[in-house]
Amino acid sequence: MKHFGCPVLYLVFILLLHAFGSHADVTQISASNLDGVLKTKLVFVNFYADWCRFSRMLEPIFKDAAALVSKEFASTEVIFGRVDCDAEQPIAQKFSVNKYPTMKLFRNGIMTKREYRGQRTGEAIASFIREQLKDPVKEVKNLDEIYEIKRDKRTIVGYFDTKESPQYQNFDAVSKLLKDDCDFYAAFGEISKPERTSGDNVIFKPIGENNAEMVYLGSLANKDLLQAWTQDKCVPLVREITFQNGEELTEEGLPFLILFHSKEDTESLEAYSKEVSRLISFKTAVNFLVADCETFSHPLHHLGKSVKDCPLLAIDSFRHMYMFPDFAQIGEPNKLKQFLLDLQSGKLHREFHHGPDPNENKIESKTPGQLKLDRIHLLRNGNILYRAFVYINNGSVEVKMEPVVQGGLPNLQVGDVPDLSAPGQPIQQAQATLNELNEALKKAEEVEATGTVEPPINTDSTTIKSVFANLKPSQHRYTIVDYSRDEL
Repeated sequence: MKHFGCPVLYLVFILLLHAFGSHADVTQISASNLDGVLKTKLVFVNFYADWCRFSRMLEPIFKDAAALVSKEFASTEVIFGRVDCDAEQPIAQKFSVNKYPTMKLFRNGIMTKREYRGQRTGEAIASFIREQLKDPVKEVKNLDEIYEIKRDKRTIVGYFDTKESPQYQNFDAVSKLLKDDCDFYAAFGEISKPERTSGDNVIFKPIGENNAEMVYLGSLANKDLLQAWTQDKCVPLVREITFQNGEELTEEGLPFLILFHSKEDTESLEAYSKEVSRLISFKTAVNFLVADCETFSHPLHHLGKSVKDCPLLAIDSFRHMYMFPDFAQIGEPNKLKQFLLDLQSGKLHREFHHGPDPNENKIESKTPGQLKLDRIHLLRNGNILYRAFVYINNGSVEVKMEPVVQGGLPNLQVGDVPDLSAPGQPIQQAQATLNELNEALKKAEEVEATGTVEPPINTDSTTIKSVFANLKPSQHRYTIVDYSRDEL
């Protein structure tokens, strides 16, 4: 102890050295240094709160992982960072952090789609980072390797003159962002020359031997354009939701349009996929999903349905679920599109709480006096009885008439009442219709006299509370901050 003259002082020095060494591999991120930190090739960030016990449990593990990685990779390759979400709330909100702790990966300043959900050990996290730093592009030594690729996964293939070209640098950057969704291959120089008759090019090989390849026709010098094209090809329009990926899909924040079908039922899947392909403009607003009826039999039970009712189509907005009226109508022009537009306009939500919109189906506006004349007119007709659907709008009555009984009734004169006891008459149906019409007139007269308008009541809702919002992170691993979403 002669260096310090005091064993206690030496012990304090060792403890301080250990403490500072533990922090040295993790960068504290704030608004002042965020942009600079994210310029690093790979940044792995722990979003935490000091009061959260799961955050406190993760802290030493995260530091251990950072120390392991720092021994293998330079700080120019990867940085471990941490954000105090209480002190840096704008940063937490910017990156949609709604639970603590949350570990997110940033590649060249862009947040990757999937956050880390692996084991919480130093070695497991370090292994995850090692995998992320591997080059996802497989270089081929001859073109036969590309021609013989199995078509069981979406694949992007690039043919380039050199690895140093800006075109390949963009290809390489895009491959790192979409490595979990596609396989990437590249050929260079003389090997790639037969496929570069018009210069460097990129092709997409979809799943299935009989599906045609697609050529990228944009400029390879435009990274954003290449990334958009590649993402469109690598991330399918229709995906399957399972209990394993449900949490991940909900965190994308988009409402679900879900087809519940049996795995053996390929016909409904084809019909759904065909119709969805016409709705590609909704891709950034809705997640198009399919779900196995057997797997999700419990959620179906909450919808009042069973496996026998499949195929079924529903929207889950994370607040409510809305059933598509009849799957058999999916092929009708614009039927499914209108269903999505009704979600976006708020109509589905509004009708759930307040009943059908009063102007639906071009309902004719009529005053109480006109309604009285209609009643006399209907009684004179004799051969047709009508069911009256009545709505109140700004003090006037809006009525939609639907014929419910045709034929079999005698011709009536003004003021006559049909003989409902005559042989062969549909007594109950006719009586119910007349009662509805009289009730409509009574209601109209009350509105005219008092000016009081009663809101319509929705008695036949096809809406229930969201099912898939329950696929949120485990309470045993996270402190949930705010998992609610605005439906619109």
